[in-house]
Amino acid sequence: MDRRLVSTIEALREIGFDELYIVEEEDRQRSLKELFEKLRGERRCVFYEGARDYVFGDGNPYSSVVFVGEAPGEEEDKQGKPFVGRAGRLLNQKLEEVGLRREEVYITNVVKSRPPGNRKPTREEMASCIPYLKKELEIIRPKLIVCLGATALEGILGKSLPINKHRGQLFEYPYNRSVKVLLTYHPAYVLRNPSSEGEFTKDLRMVVELLRAFG
Repeated sequence: MDRRLVSTIEALREIGFDELYIVEEEDRQRSLKELFEKLRGERRCVFYEGARDYVFGDGNPYSSVVFVGEAPGEEEDKQGKPFVGRAGRLLNQKLEEVGLRREEVYITNVVKSRPPGNRKPTREEMASCIPYLKKELEIIRPKLIVCLGATALEGILGKSLPINKHRGQLFEYPYNRSVKVLLTYHPAYVLRNPSSEGEFTKDLRMVVELLRAFG
């Protein structure tokens, strides 16, 4: 191995990167599959009583944008894919409205199994899954992370912020400051509060504009 590469790896380990993924473009799907098997095997990410299995991310592993939600719901637990229930159908519809297709983006959750009664995950439960989410994002290398709801933002940034004050704002991803983070509503919230649909659509249009600007 090249001596400069070895030095770089050692320096990264010294600042906290205990496990590194060096991924060729064509290997991202395989690397994600290996990460999912690691998640299943280690069981360190919270696995709730009553859940059928972990629900990993889904979509285009080469996408420049990753949508991150809170946790799988009932339909997601049944089908083994994120955002396939009513909230997922609304998200698909809104993506198409702004010129994106679900197949073009990558969608995942902070917590990888369904909490009982679809309750909000605790901070400790989210913390148990964050290392896997970080590696998932490390493999995909997006330019933009869209947090669907304040819980997702808390998982990504490590701090809680009120969505009514920070919706539509851009942040820096703490583990790679060249990656931007956008906060918007969770589509389940939009279903419960139809008056928020316009702002949700506006944020998704902003996603398209940012992707064009990133090139």
